Amino acid sequence: MRNRFIEKMERLHKEMLEMGMLCEKAIMKTYKLLLSEENEQENMVKEIDQLEHEIDHQERQVETICIQLLLQQQPVASDLRRISAALKMITDLERIGDQATDIAEIIQVGAIKLPISGSRLTQMAEATMKMVNNSIESYVESSLAMAQEVIDNDDVVDEHFLAVRREIIEEMKTGEISSDQALDLLMVAKYYERIGDHASNIGEWVEFSITGKHRSGKEINDVFMV
Repeated sequence: MRNRFIEKMERLHKEMLEMGMLCEKAIMKTYKLLLSEENEQENMVKEIDQLEHEIDHQERQVETICIQLLLQQQPVASDLRRISAALKMITDLERIGDQATDIAEIIQVGAIKLPISGSRLTQMAEATMKMVNNSIESYVESSLAMAQEVIDNDDVVDEHFLAVRREIIEEMKTGEISSDQALDLLMVAKYYERIGDHASNIGEWVEFSITGKHRSGKEINDVFMV
């Protein structure tokens, strides 16, 4: 019985890694989209949209495995925390996929002049990619230090956002960009900031899975109540 449980947990870890990789790839595509020429946009946007569908499918896969583990096995407290944390984490991962498609849509139909140059947007994209990757890796490796580093790095993304906002204001003042371009750039930056928030949330759930304590004060019995 325990061997079957371990095998299913290993599959859960594999599927979580796959979902994280898909999210990371979607963010990377938005990064490349920011650096692309107009004639390259259409195919790249389609690729991001396809990745979002794959992320949704992966969410259902992980959810199914978690439910099977809960119903068919008898997880001890530490295992129960890991399973419940995974159920919470996939919600954040799914939203990351949604936000990548939102970024792609703004770039495709908005007023942003591509490729982007002289902006911290690309640095934000790189920072969020790293956060997503490390958040899932911290879960699979049960690394509290890595999870806490992800949480701390949310401040780095927030600093990038403030810097981008300052850049946009200055470029508007000098007439380098229009108000429409400024709004679209700010929206893209805001979505990257939200992706950072979701990666930080994942880090907090990893922390919970290891320590049994969530920064919100949630205990194991509270996890399924929200």
